[in-house]
Amino acid sequence: MKIVISPGAGVAGGPVYFAGYLNVGAFMLSLHRIYPGSLLFRGLAGLVLLVQASVLWAQTPVTLQLKWSHGFQFAGYYAAQEKGYYRAAGLDVRVIEATPKTDVPEEVLAGRADFGVGTSSLLLARKAGQPVVVLAAIFQHSPIVLLTRRDSVVRSLPDLVGKNVMIERGSDELLAYLRREHVPVDGLNQVEHSFDINDLAEGRVDAMSAYSSVEPYHLERVGVAYRMFTPRSGGVDFYGDNLFTTENQLRQRPELVRAFREASLKGWRYAMDHPEEVAALIQTRYAPDQSLDFLLFEAREMISLVQPDLVEIGYMSPARWQQIADVYGDMGMLPRQFDFTGFLFADDGKADLEGLRIYLGAALAAIVLVAGVAAYIHRINRRLLVSVAESRRAAEDLHASERKYRLLTESMKDVAWIADADSLRFTYVSPSIEWQRGYTPSELVGTAIDLTVQPQERAALRNLVRQRARAFRADPDNQQFYTDIFEQPCKDGSTVWTEVVSTYSVNLRSGGLELQGVTRDITERRATQERIAYLAEHDTLTGLPNRALVTDRLSQALASARREGHGVALLYIDLDRFKPVNDTHGHAVGDLLLREAAQRMRDCVRESDTVGRFGGDEFVVLLPRVEVSDDALRVAEKIRSALASPFLVSGLRLEVSSSIGVALYPEDGRSESSLLLGADRAMYEAKRSGRDQVSLYRR
Repeated sequence: MKIVISPGAGVAGGPVYFAGYLNVGAFMLSLHRIYPGSLLFRGLAGLVLLVQASVLWAQTPVTLQLKWSHGFQFAGYYAAQEKGYYRAAGLDVRVIEATPKTDVPEEVLAGRADFGVGTSSLLLARKAGQPVVVLAAIFQHSPIVLLTRRDSVVRSLPDLVGKNVMIERGSDELLAYLRREHVPVDGLNQVEHSFDINDLAEGRVDAMSAYSSVEPYHLERVGVAYRMFTPRSGGVDFYGDNLFTTENQLRQRPELVRAFREASLKGWRYAMDHPEEVAALIQTRYAPDQSLDFLLFEAREMISLVQPDLVEIGYMSPARWQQIADVYGDMGMLPRQFDFTGFLFADDGKADLEGLRIYLGAALAAIVLVAGVAAYIHRINRRLLVSVAESRRAAEDLHASERKYRLLTESMKDVAWIADADSLRFTYVSPSIEWQRGYTPSELVGTAIDLTVQPQERAALRNLVRQRARAFRADPDNQQFYTDIFEQPCKDGSTVWTEVVSTYSVNLRSGGLELQGVTRDITERRATQERIAYLAEHDTLTGLPNRALVTDRLSQALASARREGHGVALLYIDLDRFKPVNDTHGHAVGDLLLREAAQRMRDCVRESDTVGRFGGDEFVVLLPRVEVSDDALRVAEKIRSALASPFLVSGLRLEVSSSIGVALYPEDGRSESSLLLGADRAMYEAKRSGRDQVSLYRR
């Protein structure tokens, strides 16, 4: 018998990973021969089985160091933890959030964490001799951007020179972006990053680095319009939130690394497929201070960054990393053609997507080559009367290659198609069109491409296709790929939302111009995005607009009032004696009362008015058009009376009342914040005066 239990390299110390074998059968047979039927044999056998079970059942402690505080940004790891994916892989994972001063690579290299989440600057760590290995790229596009106030003097990047700018550590793509836009970094007045969005909102700095999935939410919530500069617009496109470990970890515990990576990516797939569930989980278990609205906003913004429906989560391209390295080379931070061998994790047990891409490219090249050979042989046949057998073999090879290419295109779930750019009619449509829209290829070949969109879009589509064709003919070397979104009709009368990627090419046989494209069904993705967008603007309990949506509508109402010269009223409503209902009867009954109260308030206003919930038992009513203060007071009194009537909830007769504050534009304030503040103060005045009252704010 041999048992080898190697000590772990993790933070917990002690035996953490089973790395040997136990030949139980041979050992037990030897014992039986020496001590047949004895108590000693039975005791030793039981001990062996106990040791084996304890080894197999042990969970390996693993520590993951995040690069920021808890949020949907790390949703996949929480999902892997809570759905049991780590546990099923034999891992006991501890997730540690970061602070602005946390150096994530240092935490992993020092052994205080086994895995980390880092930026693409891991390339610089590799160049500095730090043996980091990237396991997966979670964000296909980095979320790092530069934000400015829309009302500031900074309208373009060159305007930043001489201005106060906060750029956080590790924002290398921003520096490369500034360099490409010819903005001297040393010409900026760089201020230490406070990670406080109020510094930008209140004008203490002119610009700050931020995440496109985080800070815009907070600016929108306080009503500050902003301008966003993204490095991608300047051709700087880095990976983001890369999962990494060390060469030592990979060398000593390769199976553990593989198990952690696979469980994490499984968690990420679940999180992106179930954003509402995972957002609620994060708020409950990891980030109780974050609102569900914010977490859902973050989830929605991450879809375009992670691209889960286009790219396998975690996928990395060595060519893309080489492009990132070249950007660092342009900045003088890496040598040209930097060799990052060993920097990228390669799982030999799984298909290599990059290899597949190369293989497909080689296959297509082979088709072109075989076609050329066939044409050459055909010419030789005619001129020199070469043997018919050799020509037949070349034709058969070409036919076999064409069959492979057709099998590839026709087995895709997406629809591949070709159309004549002059007649705008299809010349080829792949069989997957029947799965996507119910038509057979023969029903569509020869039909006009504009019939694939809604009638109101057909003229615009024809003009767009012809305009792009003219641009290609004017400069055929500058081939462009276009991405468009269309609602396309199906044979059964329904519609599907599709994403169409297309380009132009000259048919080498006919010399005619072709429009070639691939159409993908994005109906489910669009529905998910719309659902997330709805939840980001509405209260999940009552279905009422939340603070963000009410504030946006208030802003629109004020803009209209300034143009047309009418008044606006804002009512701030707080339920009296609601807390005793929750304390006595429980939150379930309290929630039912809140839903009924919300409905009563809806019944008291016009369709053009907005009833919103700010949280707890606080509601707001926006009256976007009032002529005199009495109009607002009548609505407020109507609501107060409706809420004063008893509520029948779950067989209980419950009584609450309301304190209502009213603020008017322009008398009580001319901005969103001043009206909200005035209505809030008037509401507290109603409470101080005995509750169950309406109070009009007066400065």
